[in-house]
Amino acid sequence: MRLTAIIAARNEALYINRCCQHLAAQGIEFAVIDNGSTDDTRAIVESFKGRGLRCVVDHPYPDFYDWTGLLERKEQLARELDSDWFMHLDADEIPEPPQRNQSLISGLTAADSEGYTAVNFDEFVFIPATADERHEGGDYVQSMCRYFFFEPCKNRLIRAWRSAPDIELSSSGGHAATFSNRRIYPQNFVLRHYITLSMDHLLRKYLGERTYAAAEVAKGWHSWRPRLADELVRVPPDEELYDIRTDQGWNRSRPCAKHLFLT
Repeated sequence: MRLTAIIAARNEALYINRCCQHLAAQGIEFAVIDNGSTDDTRAIVESFKGRGLRCVVDHPYPDFYDWTGLLERKEQLARELDSDWFMHLDADEIPEPPQRNQSLISGLTAADSEGYTAVNFDEFVFIPATADERHEGGDYVQSMCRYFFFEPCKNRLIRAWRSAPDIELSSSGGHAATFSNRRIYPQNFVLRHYITLSMDHLLRKYLGERTYAAAEVAKGWHSWRPRLADELVRVPPDEELYDIRTDQGWNRSRPCAKHLFLT
């Protein structure tokens, strides 16, 4: 099983090393689209040559967050690269198999052997538990323990697929890989989403560093992000969050249709 993750990144120095480390440790190859980074993102990615990195390609930054263009570039790479399966991934995400004693590749091999061609992911969003908690510059996968299960609708993140010449990501805003003869595996995989490393970081990441394309916002893409402001952010009370240290498995008992860090 050859699995290639495709990541688009612009100024993701806080995340990209940990993401690539995880993929390399799992035996997963990765291709990175550098969207005009001005920080250390490119150098960090290139340090993984010989350790899972397949290629780094450029996608110039047009002074706004060109999500449509980035998704179309991902589609192009998925058609050009030789791989059994592909995965659409962001730098602040950590993908895992359904069972904790599996590897991601063994989980996909099981799906593939049963004739399935696509996998949906359940999203578990990790956030700081207090206003003062900060995880910039550290191993946030180890240090961040509180999460909630984000599921506004079923089959929302069909993000891994068997190689297909007619793969399409952009019409769904990257939520669903669509192609001919798609068969979705009935067991969902896991996506850890480290959407912010501190409450200050949340505002910097989405309010201060991104300008969104008006056409994409008009289609309902990016949801709350273009409207984010300090007064819209809160720290959820303890009873709204789960703790990865005490849960026996991923807790899906209270699916959230809205992010709990928003008022």
